[in-house]
This record gives sequence, C-alpha cells and structure tokens, in this order.
Amino acid sequence: MNKKWEFFSHNQVKVQEITEKFGISELLATVLVNRNIVGEKEVELFLNPTRNDFHDPYLMPDMRQAVDRIVKAIENKEKTMIYGDYDVDGITSITVLSRFFKERGLEVGAYIPNRLDEGYGLNKEAIKQIADEGYKLIITVDCGISGTEEVAYAYELGMEVIITDHHEPLDELPNALAIIDCKRKDNKYPFNSLAGVGVAFKLIQALGIELKLDEKEYLKFLDIVCIGTISDIVPLVDENRVIAKLGLKLVEQTRSPGVRALLNAAAYKEVNSNTVSFGIAPRINACGRMGHERDALDLFLTENIVEANKITEKLNEYNKKRQDIEKKIFEEAIDKIEKENLKENNALVVGAEDWHHGVIGIVASKITELYFKPSILICFEGEDGKGSGRSIPGFDLHAALCSSSKYLEKYGGHEMAVGLSLKKDKFDDFKKVFEEIAKEANTEEIVPVIKIDKEINLKDITLESVKSLKLLEPFGESNKTPIFIYKNLRIDSIRALSEGKHLKLTLKDGNTIINAIGFNMGKCSEEYLIGDRVDIIGVLETNVFNGVESVQINMKDIRKSY
Repeated sequence: MNKKWEFFSHNQVKVQEITEKFGISELLATVLVNRNIVGEKEVELFLNPTRNDFHDPYLMPDMRQAVDRIVKAIENKEKTMIYGDYDVDGITSITVLSRFFKERGLEVGAYIPNRLDEGYGLNKEAIKQIADEGYKLIITVDCGISGTEEVAYAYELGMEVIITDHHEPLDELPNALAIIDCKRKDNKYPFNSLAGVGVAFKLIQALGIELKLDEKEYLKFLDIVCIGTISDIVPLVDENRVIAKLGLKLVEQTRSPGVRALLNAAAYKEVNSNTVSFGIAPRINACGRMGHERDALDLFLTENIVEANKITEKLNEYNKKRQDIEKKIFEEAIDKIEKENLKENNALVVGAEDWHHGVIGIVASKITELYFKPSILICFEGEDGKGSGRSIPGFDLHAALCSSSKYLEKYGGHEMAVGLSLKKDKFDDFKKVFEEIAKEANTEEIVPVIKIDKEINLKDITLESVKSLKLLEPFGESNKTPIFIYKNLRIDSIRALSEGKHLKLTLKDGNTIINAIGFNMGKCSEEYLIGDRVDIIGVLETNVFNGVESVQINMKDIRKSY
C-alpha cells in the first residue's frame, strides 16, 4: 500500500533556542517544536510534570454537588453502588473509587454489566436489582451520560444518581443529582479529554481536599489511574500526560498485588506506555470481551499476591482464548473479502453467523489497518446482528451510520469507532447504502499519511541522542513516537524473519553500518536487493545484543532512493 510521506514544518531558530535553554539534544527539541510545545512553561510541563500541575477539580461541572452528597453518604454509611464499564477504563475507575471509599469507612458495591448479555452502560434490570438490594446512591463511572431513562427509573425506585463520565452528552442530560463530565456544553474545566478513570480521580482529589486529607491519600492511586488512562487511548497531553508520566513511576514500584502480577505476566523489560497498552490492557479487556468482567475487578481489589497470581492465570487463559477466536474471525473475514472481491469496494461490510461479538471490534481494527478502508463486521445470532466498525482519518463513521440509520436497530460511537445492531434481513440494504456513502466520500482517494519529524544523519544517530527521546514518553494518542527519515542508504544485507512476516536489514552509510527491523514488512525482501539505495523512515530505538547496546531503526516504510 502506498503511503504519503509528509514532513513537519518547524522553526529552526526556535529549535536552537529550546536546545540551548533546556540543555537538550537538537533531535528532542525538534520533536517538541513539531508538537507545538514551544513556550518555556509548556516545555517544562511536558518534560517534567509534577503533582502541582493538576487542575482544580472544583472547576468541573457539578463537582461541589457530588462531593457534598458523597460526604453525607460517608458520614451516614449509606449503601452506595459504583456502576461502571467492563473495559480497562471502567474497571480501573471502579477500583479507584472502591479503594478510596473503603479507606474512608464507606463499604461500596460494584456493578459491571456483562458485555455479552447486557451491553454497555446503564440498564433498567440492573438498576432494579440494585434497588432491591437496598442501595440509596449510585455513582456511575465511565458511563451514564446518555442514560436519561435509566436515571429517571432509579429515582422512581428511591435512589439518587451521581454521574461521572467522559463521553459526549446527548442534547438532553439525565436528571441526576450531579453530572461530572467535561464534555458538557457548560463546562469550564480547562481540559476535556480525561479518561473515565481520570474523572474518577478528580472526584477523589476533590473529596481529599474537602476532607482535608494529605494529598498522598489520592495521589497513591495514580498507578491504577495511569493504567486506565493509557489503555483508553485518550490524548496523552495536558492533565493526561501528568497522570501517565507520574503514574508510570508508581506502576514501576506498585504496591498493588494485582498490578504486580500483571507486570510479571506481561514480562516487559521496562515499564512504559507499551507495557500498559500491549501487556496489561489486553489481559484486562479480555475479561470483558469473554464475559468474565468481575475477575478483572477482583484482581485490582485483592490485597493477596497468591490470589492475584491465580486470577492473573485466568486472565492469561481468557486472553489466549480471545486471541484464538480473533485469529479465526480475522481469517474468515479476509477469506470473505478476497472471495467476494470486496477489497475493490470503498468500504468493507462483512457479516457471518456465530462470530463472537466481544471480539469483532479488534478484528475490524485489523481489517481497517490492512486494507486502509472503513470496515464494519457483523455477527449474526438468528435474525439479530451485532456489529463493530472502525474508520480511517477523513471518513466519519458515526455520521455514515446516521445517514443509514433506517436500516439499524441501534448504533453509537464516534468518528473512528462505532457499535451497531440490525436485523439480518436489513443487512444487504445497509451494506449497499453504506458503500454508496463511502463512495461519495471518495474513500479510495484517502491514503495513509506518515508524518516525519526530521531528516537524520550520522551525527543524530548516537546512543545519547536516541536515549534523550525517552523524555518524550509516555507515547500515545496526540503524542506519537517521533519518526525520522534517513536517506540514500545502501542495503548491505536483507532477509525475512518469522516465516516471511518481518524484515531485517543492515544498511550502510559510508563505512557505518545501521541495523533496521521492519515488522510486518517481510514482503519487501522480495522487492529489494543487496546494493540497492534506499530511503527509510522509522523510529530510533536502542537494542542490546550479546551485551552490546546499539541504535536500531524500527522501520515504518521504505523506498528506493532517486
């Protein structure tokens, strides 16, 4: 697939100014300028955030009302239920509030809807069960902003509701006691992109201030908050960066048996955002996807390392099962796309019987990544179909569903990811209309763009300068790993690894040898020969082999030099 290479345009004078003022490498300064981090305070905050960089939680909408009601619940030891989501963000949110409240003497319950039976968010059956068990107050985390009917039902049953959420509200807000969501139109909080667990953290911060607690009584939960924040793929800037940067330090030395067991299972050499995104998050999410959401919460709440290890073994099994199911669905979806020649379409809509609807979202992501087209996967159970979709930059998936909504039972999501349900007899009509919408949007003309931070040469490729880039971590949404271009290199050796899947190169610049690895680029071994001159773009990283540390380029694309 052809990819478009684009350079950031930056002010070299500003790069030099930041290099000298902060005593950092020109490589690092260039990336900061490319990210528009140029002011003295901005640079300092980005490189060295501290506990003093959190915003005032009382600037959040309805925070005062929520705090007053919760303090009353603590004083009266009222029966309080925390209602959350089954993903990492939801599980960590419940964990933070449960542990904080327990330490304040308030025993709380936790309700997590089963993804396979109940789906996302508040539902009336759950609320009825909560009321029957004698609860008087419900606090939602990572959900609730669209639960107008369900909140009204809770009040009918004699309960009050506090909503903490980070999703977009509908035109009508639920009639809750307090709604803490910075996506509200009347929001005055200076940052509106916190994860659900970030909002939960701001709630305990506000309670800590109200109860005159030492700040360590809420800051100590930043390891859990950090895991939920990074896992939810929110922009790692502003307050999210403070949470992630400080939180990762606590993850490294965590006192949570559950987090420690997860780190051991992930077996990463160092603790960074990749450890969370690819080591911890998939194991936690596998619980919800496979219908065992409570095990994830039990893992975070246990104080016993033996129990934590046992639960982690379960999570490993769920994750392995999820991977097997995912692989099977992916292969079947690819087979359908190829046999039916759907890859010529502007969008990919594929359905099949008995696909696991807890897993199809991941497969849709992989399909979209492979073909660079919007994709929707539908699993049918009888006459009912449930689906997940993923998009490409420039195509609004949610708007497309709005335009084809007459064929759908339910749908929701945002520009890049959606969930939906429809009847089987509407599938072909929906598929046809969705393809027309994608065709009108000219999705075939959209190509993936790789933004290049800087052209590099020999003086940039030093262990010291490459290690300096670690100050930019944690990497994630809105703070991507910097990408560089190295031109006119001669291929000294080339081979495919892992049964042709990956590409390994040694490249020569004069008398200097540079190692490069290209994951999922194995086919390039058939396109290039020893002696070819190439330009490569990729990420600079360090690699240790036989005890010797060296710089390696993790390639993202390769072209012949001209």
